[in-house]
Amino acid sequence: MNDIDEIITRLKLVLHPEGGYYTETYRSGELISSANLPSRYGGDRSYGTAIYYLLTADTFSSMHKIQSDEIFHFYAGDPVEMLQLPPDGTGNIVVLGADVTRGMSPQVVVRRGVWQGARLAPGGRYALMGTTVAPGFDFADFQEGNMEDLLALYPLFGDMIRALSRPKRRLS
Repeated sequence: MNDIDEIITRLKLVLHPEGGYYTETYRSGELISSANLPSRYGGDRSYGTAIYYLLTADTFSSMHKIQSDEIFHFYAGDPVEMLQLPPDGTGNIVVLGADVTRGMSPQVVVRRGVWQGARLAPGGRYALMGTTVAPGFDFADFQEGNMEDLLALYPLFGDMIRALSRPKRRLS
């Protein structure tokens, strides 16, 4: 068993719909009532959630956005390139990793409503991260990006958008 398989087994990771592997490690037992949340939420939400998240050389996190702020924590492995595209039409690429002296960030915040996607830096084998979301994550808050729409809105980031997008599924 190689180290990636061992991480997947020991942490009980499963495939994530956006790409990579994950497992939920925490979900608050307390709920925020939908009456006390902004209207963008379609129901009650946990105070907060946390997951382990693993990217491998053959996976990537496809372009998506969620309704809450999300904090990424880098734990082990190789650097990760993350594309963030705010609603104002700007964008930036941040690198999650352990080597702060080389400009990497061991913690990165993605604000709600910001399109995001990530992949390993060239030559990387794996990266083990975690994310914390508040109010807590619910798959109802997840929106996958449409490559053509994102290319039209953010043309300066075309190469990364293409690399972090999946082809549209065709109905048979």
